[in-house]
Amino acid sequence: MCDVEPFYISCGCNRTPHCLDWASSGVICFGASHAVAIYYPEGYANGHGTISQTLIKHSDRVNCVKWISNSNRQLCDERFVSGSVDKTAIVWKKEKDGQYKAAAVLDFHSGPITIVNGLELTNQNVTYVVTGSTDSQIMIWMDLGTNEFSPLQSISFGSGFVLDISLVCLPSEEVPLLACGCDDHKVHIYALQDDFKIFQTFSKVISLQGHEDWVRAVDFCVEDGGDIMLASAGQDYLIRIWRLSSRQAGIDDVIKSVKQLSIDEEIKMRENTFSFTHKEKNHMFAVRLESVLSGHENWIYSIRWQLPVVMETSNHQPMRLLSASMDKTMITWMPDLDSGVWIEQMRVGEVGGNTLGLYGGMFAPDGRSIIAHGYQGAFHQWSLDEGGKQWRPVVTGSGHFDEVEDLSWDTGGQFVLSVSKDQTTRLHAPTTYKQGKEIWYEIARPQVHGYDLQCLAVINRYKFASGADEKVIRAFEAPRNFIENFCSLCGKELKTELQKEEAQNRPEGASVPALGLSNKAVFTEERVPDDKELQPHPNDQYPEVYFTPMTLTEPPTEEQLLQNTLWPETQKLYGHGYEIFSLACDPSGKVLASACKAAKADFAGIILWDTVDWTQLCSLHSHTLTVTQMAFSHNGNFLLSVSRDRTWAVYRKKTADQPESDPLFSKLSGTDKKTAVHTRIIWSCVWSPNDEHFFTASRDKKIIVWQNPGLCEGGDCQPVDSVTLPDSVTAIDVSSYLLTDNRHLLAAGLDNGRITLYTWKHTADKSSGWVLLAELDQRQSHHLTVKRIRFSPQLRDKKIQEIASCSLDHCVKLYRTDITKL
Repeated sequence: MCDVEPFYISCGCNRTPHCLDWASSGVICFGASHAVAIYYPEGYANGHGTISQTLIKHSDRVNCVKWISNSNRQLCDERFVSGSVDKTAIVWKKEKDGQYKAAAVLDFHSGPITIVNGLELTNQNVTYVVTGSTDSQIMIWMDLGTNEFSPLQSISFGSGFVLDISLVCLPSEEVPLLACGCDDHKVHIYALQDDFKIFQTFSKVISLQGHEDWVRAVDFCVEDGGDIMLASAGQDYLIRIWRLSSRQAGIDDVIKSVKQLSIDEEIKMRENTFSFTHKEKNHMFAVRLESVLSGHENWIYSIRWQLPVVMETSNHQPMRLLSASMDKTMITWMPDLDSGVWIEQMRVGEVGGNTLGLYGGMFAPDGRSIIAHGYQGAFHQWSLDEGGKQWRPVVTGSGHFDEVEDLSWDTGGQFVLSVSKDQTTRLHAPTTYKQGKEIWYEIARPQVHGYDLQCLAVINRYKFASGADEKVIRAFEAPRNFIENFCSLCGKELKTELQKEEAQNRPEGASVPALGLSNKAVFTEERVPDDKELQPHPNDQYPEVYFTPMTLTEPPTEEQLLQNTLWPETQKLYGHGYEIFSLACDPSGKVLASACKAAKADFAGIILWDTVDWTQLCSLHSHTLTVTQMAFSHNGNFLLSVSRDRTWAVYRKKTADQPESDPLFSKLSGTDKKTAVHTRIIWSCVWSPNDEHFFTASRDKKIIVWQNPGLCEGGDCQPVDSVTLPDSVTAIDVSSYLLTDNRHLLAAGLDNGRITLYTWKHTADKSSGWVLLAELDQRQSHHLTVKRIRFSPQLRDKKIQEIASCSLDHCVKLYRTDITKL
C-alpha cells in the first residue's frame, strides 16, 4: 500500500447556530456537512487557519457542537459533544495520538438535535451531557467516569422548544445549574437536587421573564466575588444580564422575599429568590436583573462570556460579554469601572457583500481574539494588536458551504478552482507569506453567482468557463490586481507572469452591478475616487459592490474575498436548451466543449466553441440523455463523452487533408443501447497519458478500459480490461505521468465518499493489470459522494504527485504521494 497524505482541507461551517466552539487549548471544532472539523485558528495551538481532520460518524447534518467544560470553568479539549439532524448526539474523546474518536453515541430523541452542552464535575468524576431536540424535550445524560453515558432524565416542554442551554457549577460546591432559553420568551433554570429516587435529578427552580420574543442564547459565568452571572438574548434584539447571589436559607429571608413581592408588584420583583436541596443541604439564591443591553438591530443568535484568565499586565481580565447577531455585527460589552453600568466596548462585523448575518461568536481562550461564523459558512476572526488597543482582521480558513460539484487545476498546476451549489467559484493556492512556508488558502473568489454552479473548465492559466443552473456558459479572465497578489502571496515573479499572460491591458478588477449577475470589468481610470461619496440607492436597497484594488501581504479576509477578488466576465455563450451540466477544454485552450441537462436526444448534443472569437464551431450528436462528462485527449485530436444513457462516444478532429467544409470534430465510434457494456449511468471518463486507452466509470461499480478507436481497425473496439469496486464509481482521473514499467496511476472517487488509488498496466495475455495501491477511509477522504478528482498536471519536486478532490460533503481536499515509491 502506498502512502497518501492529505495536506489541505477546505470547507465552511454549517449554517446553524451553536455550530462552532473554542476550547481553552486554542482548538476549534465546528460542524461541516455530516462531519465535525477540527480547526486550528491563526495564532493559537500553532495554527495557521487550517483544518487538521474531519470526524465522521453522523449520518446527517451536524447542527451543534460543544466542548465539555469542567468544574474549574475551563473548556478542555479532551472531549466534546456534537448533535445532528440524524437524531443522535456523539461524545468525542481525544486519543493519545491527538486524533478524536467517538466514545459514546447518545440515541434517545425522536427529532433532530439542535443544542448540546456538557459539564464535568472533576472532584466527583461525573460528567453531565444535556441534549435538546425539536421533539420538545431535553435529555440529561450521566457518565460516571467510564465514557458510558446513561440517560438520567428527560424534561418535556410540551409544544415548545429549547433554543439554547448552559451549564454551570456553584462556586462553593460541585452542584450543577442548568439554564434553558425557550420559545415561550422565558429562561428556565433547573438545579440538581434530592428526590426520592436512587439518583438526584434536575428540577425547575425558577423561570425568568422579561424577553418579548424567543430566547435564542443563554450563557452562565461565575464572577470573582462568587455570584453567578447569566446572560440571555434573543429575537427581541435585547440582552438581559441576571445576577444570582447566594443567600442564607432561613425564615427571615423567606419573609423578606414575600414582603418584596407585595411591595414591588408593579416592578415585577426586582429581586426574586429560589431554593433547592442537594445532598441534604439547602441552597438559596436571589435573582435580580442586572442590566438590559440594547445595540443590535436584528436577532441575536449567540452570547458568550469571556472565560476568566490571568493576564500579564493585571491580576485578572475585566468581565466581558460578546454578542453576535443577524445584523452582521459582534459587540463586546463590559461594565464601566466607575458606575458599573454595562456599555458597548467594541463593535466589529461584516461589511458589504450579499451575506445575511452571524450565527455565532465567541472569545479566544486568552480573550485577545474573537471569532464568528455566519450564514454563508465563513469565519471572521479579529485579534488585538501588540499594543492591545486595536482589533484587526485575521487570516482564517474558508470553504464552500454547500455541495461542491466540480474542480480543476490550472494548466500549470499552481492552483485549484472549485465550483459549488453555494453559487461561488473559489480559487485555492499555496501561499508563502509565512517565512516561505507553503500553506494553502482560498485567495480569490472569481465568481459570486445567482445560480447553483455545476461545472467549470480551465481554458488557460488565467481564464476559465463555468456552467450553472442556467442556459448560459460564462467565461472569466483574471484581472491585473489578482495576478499581482497571486505573485506576492505565492512567491511568483510578477514581471514574468505579466509578460507570459500579456496582462498589460487587463482590467484592474471587477465589480457586480446592482441587481446584476455579471462581473463587470473595472479599469484604472474607472475606479471610484476615495474622496467621492457614493450615492446609495433609495432605502439603501440593492447597493452596488464596488471594487477596491488591494496589495495583499497575507491571504484575504472574507470581506475582501467577496468584494475585491472577482474576475471580470468576458463572454456569455448561448445555445443550450437547458441547464449547463458539463464543460471541457482542449489542451491548447482553443476549443471549449459544453453540454446541458437533457431528457431526450434533441437536447443531449455537445456544442464546440472557439475560445478566441467565441463563435460556435459545430454540434455533436450521439447521446439520448445528459452528457455527464467530457474529456479531450492529450494531443487534442479526440473528444470523449459519457452519458446517463450508459453509453460513450469518441469524436475525432478533422485532419488537414479533409475538406474545409467538414465539421471540426465528427463521431468516430461509440456504444449504443445494444452494445453498451456498462449497465448503469456512466459518471466519469479520462484518457491515458499516451492517448492509447481511455477509462469509463459507472454506477455499476466498474471501471472499464477501452482502446482508442482511432487506433483500432474499422474504428471499433472492445473492452481491454476492467475492475469492480466496492461502491458506485462517480469520479476518476489518470496521472499524466507514467510510472515505471509503463504503469498508469489512477484515482477513483466513490459514491460513499471513499477514494482509492490503483495502478494499471496493459497486459498482452489479457490478465488483469489492476493493482490496488491505497484505500482512503472517510476520515481521510470524504463522507458523501465524490464529484470530481483531479491529478495536478505538474509534479512537485519532480516526484510528488498532488491530487485534488471535491464532494457533496462541502469539502475540497488535496493529497500528495511520492510516485518514485510506487
